[in-house]
Amino acid sequence: MAEKIRVTVWSEYILEKEYEHIAAIYPSGIHEAIADIYREEAEFEVRAVTLQMPEQGLSQEILSQTDVLLWYGHMVHEQVEDEIVERIKKRVWEGMGLLLLHSSAQSKVFDRILGTTGEVRWREIGEKERVWVIDRSHPIVQGLPMYFDIPHSEMYGEPFEIPAPEELIFISWFAGGDVLRSGCCYHRGAGKVFYFGPGHEEYPIYYQKEIRQVMKNAVRWAAPGRGVQVSFGKTDALEEVEIFSPR
Repeated sequence: MAEKIRVTVWSEYILEKEYEHIAAIYPSGIHEAIADIYREEAEFEVRAVTLQMPEQGLSQEILSQTDVLLWYGHMVHEQVEDEIVERIKKRVWEGMGLLLLHSSAQSKVFDRILGTTGEVRWREIGEKERVWVIDRSHPIVQGLPMYFDIPHSEMYGEPFEIPAPEELIFISWFAGGDVLRSGCCYHRGAGKVFYFGPGHEEYPIYYQKEIRQVMKNAVRWAAPGRGVQVSFGKTDALEEVEIFSPR
């Protein structure tokens, strides 16, 4: 039997407790709604954690037991401790996958791992978002149509301060005329990183079947494989070499 992919879903869990209309959509928190996507499939082992938990939900032990981390930050990026961000960065370099969702583009995690601010133009009027598949052969788009519509979404639009994607697999068009690179893949160290734009907490986006398919596919893609074992630092020569010293 194949080993399960160990998934950890992190969110702040603040707005759901402060606003009734958000709690009505995500009564157990957006982190639990996202975790439920993976609980549908036996191949995933899932835990959901929040900012309020000890060590902000991400102890060394939890991260060491995580194959793919999903990050949903929104209102209090500055409250995430730098030590936690460094832990995440180290684990990504070691091979842990990372999914950065929606407004997590402005988080410390995004900045520290991808190297840019993630600043974006935005508008929140509940307009339609049309998500177009750009790379139809990519593992993250499998099972999707050529495009799909999100009835109501928060607009994130270009210019978008992100590194040029290594693989661009989605672009979004909004009813107001804006566009966004909304599905972007990167590699950092041994880890895979995916940014996915849709997901504002005031709309039931994470219940939509196409979104759920993307999320499952993305975790499968980002999960670490066996890979090649490497070493760094001073090393012995692989072949016999005549030693030369200038002194």
